[in-house]
Amino acid sequence: MAEKTEKEKLRIDKYLWSIRIFKTRSMATDACDAGRVKMHESAVKPSRNVAIGDTYEIRTSDRKWIIKVTGLLQQRKAYSEAINFYEDLTPEEDKTNTKSESSSFYTGKRLSKVGRPTKKQRRDWDDIMDET
Repeated sequence: MAEKTEKEKLRIDKYLWSIRIFKTRSMATDACDAGRVKMHESAVKPSRNVAIGDTYEIRTSDRKWIIKVTGLLQQRKAYSEAINFYEDLTPEEDKTNTKSESSSFYTGKRLSKVGRPTKKQRRDWDDIMDET
């Protein structure tokens, strides 16, 4: 019987990673350490055990989450399966991205007419200038 209680223990940082709130477990741990994961308006440590029925407020770089734990997920699964282990209680106004739409992932491409030209753009420009 003692083994079952050991299996039922799950740290909050591992839980947030497994339900895909954070991309890595270390990001979840850092969020807990920085006070961006709260329960009853007080910050939780990354080693805190999760229990079914707990409600957490989480601030990520993209948005604010309010989740209620409906099941414990020990390992990371596909998003379609992971959403069955929590209930999203976030109000609609907080679900929208707090950042502007243009600030999504950095693609590595330079924005048009900003900064120095790339090597390819400079060569194209040199070709145009040589033709005249």
